[in-house]
Amino acid sequence: MKTLKHWSLTQSDNHHVELTVDGKHIFCLYILEETLFRVAIKRHGEYSLDRTWSIAPQDDVPWEGRPRENLAGFSLPGFTLTEQDDSLIVATEQLRVIIHQPLWLEWQYRHQSGEWRLLTSDRPTSAYLLNAHGDGAAHYQRRMNDDRYYGLGEKTGDLQRNGKRYEMRNLDAMGYNAASTDPLYKHLPFTITYRGEVSFGLFYDNLSNSLIDLGNELDNYHQPYRRWQAESGDIDYYIFTGARVLDVTKAFVRLTGKTLFGPKWSLGYSGSTMHYTDADDAQHQLMNFIRLCEQHAIPCDSFQLSSGYTSINNKRYVFNWNYDKVPQPEVMSEAFHTAGFRLAANIKPCLLQDHPRYQEVAEQGLFILDSESDTPERSSFWDDEGSHLDFTHPQAVAWWQENVTTQLLEKGIDSTWNDNNEYEVWDGEARCHGFGQPVAIKHIRPVMPLLMMRASMEAQQKFAPEKRPFLISRSGCAGMQRYVQTWSGDNRTNWTTLRYNIRMGIGMSLSGLYNVGHDVGGFSGDKPDAELFVRWVQNGVMHPRFTIHSWNDDHTVNEPWMHQAVIPAVRQAIELRYRLLPYLYTLLWQAHVDDEPMLRPTFLDHQHDAQTFVECDDFMLGQDLLVASVVEPGQRQRSVWLPDNHSGWYDFATGQWYSGGQWITLDAPLEKLPLLVRAGAGLPLSQRLAHVDARADDQRELQLFPLQGVGSARGMLFEDDGESWGYQQGNALWLHWEMTCDANAIRLTFDPQGNYQPAWQQLKVTLPAGEKRRLYIDGVEADAATACWHAAGRLTK
Repeated sequence: MKTLKHWSLTQSDNHHVELTVDGKHIFCLYILEETLFRVAIKRHGEYSLDRTWSIAPQDDVPWEGRPRENLAGFSLPGFTLTEQDDSLIVATEQLRVIIHQPLWLEWQYRHQSGEWRLLTSDRPTSAYLLNAHGDGAAHYQRRMNDDRYYGLGEKTGDLQRNGKRYEMRNLDAMGYNAASTDPLYKHLPFTITYRGEVSFGLFYDNLSNSLIDLGNELDNYHQPYRRWQAESGDIDYYIFTGARVLDVTKAFVRLTGKTLFGPKWSLGYSGSTMHYTDADDAQHQLMNFIRLCEQHAIPCDSFQLSSGYTSINNKRYVFNWNYDKVPQPEVMSEAFHTAGFRLAANIKPCLLQDHPRYQEVAEQGLFILDSESDTPERSSFWDDEGSHLDFTHPQAVAWWQENVTTQLLEKGIDSTWNDNNEYEVWDGEARCHGFGQPVAIKHIRPVMPLLMMRASMEAQQKFAPEKRPFLISRSGCAGMQRYVQTWSGDNRTNWTTLRYNIRMGIGMSLSGLYNVGHDVGGFSGDKPDAELFVRWVQNGVMHPRFTIHSWNDDHTVNEPWMHQAVIPAVRQAIELRYRLLPYLYTLLWQAHVDDEPMLRPTFLDHQHDAQTFVECDDFMLGQDLLVASVVEPGQRQRSVWLPDNHSGWYDFATGQWYSGGQWITLDAPLEKLPLLVRAGAGLPLSQRLAHVDARADDQRELQLFPLQGVGSARGMLFEDDGESWGYQQGNALWLHWEMTCDANAIRLTFDPQGNYQPAWQQLKVTLPAGEKRRLYIDGVEADAATACWHAAGRLTK
């Protein structure tokens, strides 16, 4: 690769500065927000790919992509441009960059004292490189001694990424090692750098295969550096600052698009297994799942049909129902609906070469095409070869949506499970339609799953416009949160996976994928033993996605009742999830509206506490629940670091209060998940439900965890019918509350907004055992044992 060196100022206007580099390349610096700049280099004056599908600061992107020159959705603040002998300084009030000669950038942020301080800088020696005879680009930045690196989405190993090298190349990594395997399913070249009083995000809007090195590599001729290198495409990155890691994560979501607000039932338990749909009597096996849930009193809201329902012999053929296995799909769907369950069906974007409809699709030109002929490109897929649908072709999108509608939705399927969509097409020059602007697959491979899920979503919306859609996808890129819930793929059954899946989920959450979870119990390998299964369920119920799924090597099935002796412990964990559903649903609302992560590392809200940055197995669910999952066999006590939050923590089970900033040891018998609640929180809780049902959900509790001293705290409960768009017209309940505490009293006031009337008429208010202070609700003293707030605003006793 050739280093870019000498530049000259070409032009500037009210939103960007342009340089000419080495007489032939255009270097563009865009000033998008006070704390958000963009750097883009046009090789020989042009982009390799002039569109993006990830950047969505305002509305969703057009199907054909958002032009890279489109600046809609950004505030484009004023900036100053200062020329010096061998440099330029471009600055807003909060962020500035010094462009040095030869080309390297030095970034500074405005400290609260008013002075400019170093944020980061490029490597002064060879910062920007382009392949002189084809594709390929690289960017080098300095590594500072006190940098901590996070992000990169779905990655194995520790949450802190220092000293590692990672690859972005979507792969179907079945049975991966959760401590070390790389790459995996998703493409998210986004890092967060934390350094004490400042953090910054760096996102490379490049969709080709790439490497990110965060200190694995050393070179004697250069200062310590970090490297991003892409096989093809453009150098086009966004850099943005925040005082906290949380600020950077939220800014990244604002940059790439809002989290989908799915239906409430999507937060319930979702059953799944390859075994049922692979069985010769699949419909019987599936219907029996309903009976077994009832028999064992396991709450459940949905079931995910694995791809066996599409099989011919042992292979999978998308949109092909095997009527020998499932003779009456409509009857089966109706039975699930009657029991209160929804169905999601697995679909794949590749048609095997002997698919009954392969020729039909090939003749219409709807596949990605071979690089050297006009025939469909063929790649390995499910023990055969097949061709991938080209979702940059409008007719392929239409074909897909028609089949989603006729083969799934009209048969009673409620949701799509978009799977095996890594697009392992290794002929990089294979041709895509590109919505009329042909493009090689090497430039847009992760866009294909993004457009696949969008096609599925729009089909669902058209079929049932009154309902909010719910979808699942395994692969994708930045922006996929706009459409789907996701998970960490085909994990392996062992204790190591349980531990490191926690870190993987938090890593995705820090990278803007908030609605995430894991295959509880492990997807591949032999079945989990009873202890591992219980601990996995206890951990899984504290994630936004809770699905027990498997394709066990020993032909067993991961089900809540798989180990007779521990069914009560499994049931107790799932019942706890349903009791917490009002809290989880409020978190999903806040993720959608306020860009708040649902899963959070403990440092996200306590970064003043150095201990929270030490690798651990703890995490926060929202800002209020500290989850201390047990991830080691035989462990019956759990040591937990309580972040120093100045207000303390309560044991959720006992109500005992602890001060923050200390280690404590909690009992952790097999049937118990250690949970702690932030003092000052109020957890909205429900009764036990068999499944989500707004009409039957007629009891609600607000469990308060008061401050020990003097102070106040606030919170909110969101309620609606759970599946419509009514909230957009105010048909929802936003119940804001404020709690003020002193030595003698706890005063609770409510401020309800919205016109939705939930099935519950009274909100029961409870306090921890041993709390002696008087309780006042909206100014009226209440009996702490029986206090309620009436939905119409009246106090009842």
